[in-house]
Amino acid sequence: MPQAPRPYQGDPDDKEFMTTLAKGLAVLGAFGRLRPTMTLSEAAQVADLSRAAARRVLRTLNQLGYVEQDGRTFSLSPQILNLGFAYLSTQSWIDRAQPLMRELSERLGETCSAAILQGNDIVYVARVPARRIMSTTLSVGSRLPAMHTALGRVLFGYLDEAEIWRRLKSQRIEAYTPQTITDLQALFDRIRDDRAQRFSIVDEELERGLRALAVPVLDRSGQAVGAINLSTHATRTTRNEMRDRFLSELNRLSEQVSSTMV
Repeated sequence: MPQAPRPYQGDPDDKEFMTTLAKGLAVLGAFGRLRPTMTLSEAAQVADLSRAAARRVLRTLNQLGYVEQDGRTFSLSPQILNLGFAYLSTQSWIDRAQPLMRELSERLGETCSAAILQGNDIVYVARVPARRIMSTTLSVGSRLPAMHTALGRVLFGYLDEAEIWRRLKSQRIEAYTPQTITDLQALFDRIRDDRAQRFSIVDEELERGLRALAVPVLDRSGQAVGAINLSTHATRTTRNEMRDRFLSELNRLSEQVSSTMV
């Protein structure tokens, strides 16, 4: 369930805001697994730009090597990976977490993932799949709605209350399953409770059969830089079993990663 790209936005009173750069990023963000190629018209529509603006953006990205053109269609080039890898290379906790996640996943036989919070989404930065338990294939860079995932809720808890409310009210809440919490107050209360206990369990709210438990990864100041989870199929592991078997393992992994941060 990929999230739709967001149109470029900025403060109209901010003289330093570069609208042209925002348009270019909007076009780059429009490409994805469900939209690997686009025509000029499609790029303009999806990124909410005029055809003239989309044409200039695509021409520039093509000349810089980030976009390739084949007739009327455009696609991302491998050079775009440099931007993603540049971010990952600055996040030392991810390098520390990956081998620990791999060992934990192999020992427990469940999928282990790490993610960061970006707006109202989580973005996967590391993933060790053990068994396919979601209908959507996820990988590094995949996005999911934060408020309906264990990873997202545990990260939301480290925002101040006013910011949590702002984000909850900023988008339409969608019911993915009958278990999805759609009431804003109930979501806020769940986020606050998860912060108090320092873990989150989300049970079949995003997809039927998917159950996940997540804990935060904290820096030396106690701020959450990311989160790590274990996910399983609901027929295989109960909520109580997740607390009994998984929580201590995830907390130990998180503490090992956090202890290496400067």
